[in-house]
Amino acid sequence: MGDLKETAASSLAALYTKLAGWVRELAAPLSDEQFWAKPFPFGNSFGHLVLHLTGNLNYYIGAQIAGTGYVRDRPREFTEEARPSKEEVLRGFDKTVEMVVRTIRSQSEEDWSAAYTATGVDAQNRFEIVLSCATHLHHHIGQMMYLSFELKRGGKKDRGER
Repeated sequence: MGDLKETAASSLAALYTKLAGWVRELAAPLSDEQFWAKPFPFGNSFGHLVLHLTGNLNYYIGAQIAGTGYVRDRPREFTEEARPSKEEVLRGFDKTVEMVVRTIRSQSEEDWSAAYTATGVDAQNRFEIVLSCATHLHHHIGQMMYLSFELKRGGKKDRGER
């Protein structure tokens, strides 16, 4: 029988790597303009969702577990007006996921059950927050799928427009 700590770490690291690949795959066909476009009067752009996920992971895992010193500006994740290039934003996201994977792999058996506290979550231990952040990432990938579909079809609503 395998070691539970190693099984959890390997599985979670593989999950984050797979989810990051999906973000890249969905972003690939988008131009920089599409990356920042909001095809609906509500919601976020693809780019702002990537900034949000980068901030989320950097804060909940980076600052709180890995001790990176990251200071989060959550409102800016949704309002950034500078609009850096798609590649720059994705590089930042990739670096963040690499940090998450390193942090996951560095956890001892005791670390996984260590008490956890942070603003905005009710996770009780490190395992719970790492799992919660993965489900949060997955949730926003669903939104990215819909945005990507809408942007590729030109942002036309289902009013007979083609």
